Amino acid sequence: MTATEPTPPKPTTKVPASVVTLGWVSFFTDMASEMIYPLIPLFVVQTLGASPALLGVIDGVAEGIGSGLRWFGGALSDRTGKRKPFVVAGYSLSAFSKPLMGMAAVVGGWPVFMAGRCSDRLGKSLRTSARDALIADYADPAARGTAFGLHRAMDTAGAVAGPLIAWLILLFWPKINLGWIFVVALLPGLASAGLVALAVPEKSKVPAPGHPPRIFQRFPSAFWPILIVMGIFSLANSSDSFLILRSSEMGLTSRAVILAFALYNVVYALASMPFGALSDRIGRRWVIATGWFVYAAVYLGFGLAHGGSAPWILLAVYGIYQAMAEGVSKAMVSDIVPSHQRAGAIGLIYTVAGFGQLFGSVVAGVTWNCTVPGTPLRMPFAIAAAFALIAGLLLLLFSGVRRRPNVASSA
Repeated sequence: MTATEPTPPKPTTKVPASVVTLGWVSFFTDMASEMIYPLIPLFVVQTLGASPALLGVIDGVAEGIGSGLRWFGGALSDRTGKRKPFVVAGYSLSAFSKPLMGMAAVVGGWPVFMAGRCSDRLGKSLRTSARDALIADYADPAARGTAFGLHRAMDTAGAVAGPLIAWLILLFWPKINLGWIFVVALLPGLASAGLVALAVPEKSKVPAPGHPPRIFQRFPSAFWPILIVMGIFSLANSSDSFLILRSSEMGLTSRAVILAFALYNVVYALASMPFGALSDRIGRRWVIATGWFVYAAVYLGFGLAHGGSAPWILLAVYGIYQAMAEGVSKAMVSDIVPSHQRAGAIGLIYTVAGFGQLFGSVVAGVTWNCTVPGTPLRMPFAIAAAFALIAGLLLLLFSGVRRRPNVASSA
């Protein structure tokens, strides 16, 4: 396989105000999401009485359905030439899904939780591709990695605030039903939906008369090898719920799990913009592949470690992986694909990743209590590390990667 990686023009640190506004939108949404996310495995397994295998199915199906529709939502945004309606609808749906998940503690049990979780992921599928296309459109091509890095940093700052709020709630009300925290998460979710509706301008891409982009688009040839390699990595990328559950098994209390997850997000937030800027200078694939190798090391650590400070260290290093891979991947796709196709291309990446994560999460749940024969290494973490290493090596072994000087023309 070969791929073409564009040469970034001389980078600049200027980030448009609209990208900063979208950063605040994501800050409030991630505050809401991460307020409950570290509690999901504990809520599902302990409060609702589901098994780890069922947790894997719930998370895998929710992520698979949500990600599966991101391609369609992105392609539809490209076809209509509109971004903002998809962004507003997605943030609003996710906001109202959170109290629905909490209601499962009172009525309906895990099926109600699963409905809320799928609805939350559906909201993400509607908004993410169109929002990322907006960021790419607003940003100077020379600073695209920096713009995505700043957005990820602000997004993840909300992911730091959310768990800390949940931790404070549990500190002062230790016997509270965890379902109530899902209800509290509605408030910052509504703030994000209102902010994007009132303060984010549309930057539509009007289709050519009589030639609106097709749902099934023809992307540049350089896009397809990237899609394949990211799909391979997604097979490693099971739900983070398993890292949280494993941390709990290693001795962390519910409050300690929340703080450890907040530490992960602090590292993620602080490192996102520097690694995004680094990708503007040295190229995207080197940063992404290194991040995948870090991911493999973290998973091997979770598969072998027994307790003590290990989950704190491993979750902190996990934040480095996210900072190197998440925003930079979107910048790489945006470099390759012209602006009128970006939402569809980013959505297709998410769709492939979602189905890969469905596979990875189900496998992790089924093999949760297994070890690699003859070793103490836990099977799900060994499988994930192997796929991550393979994907990273393939990305680096693209001998046909060449730099193209006309990246700015696609903006």
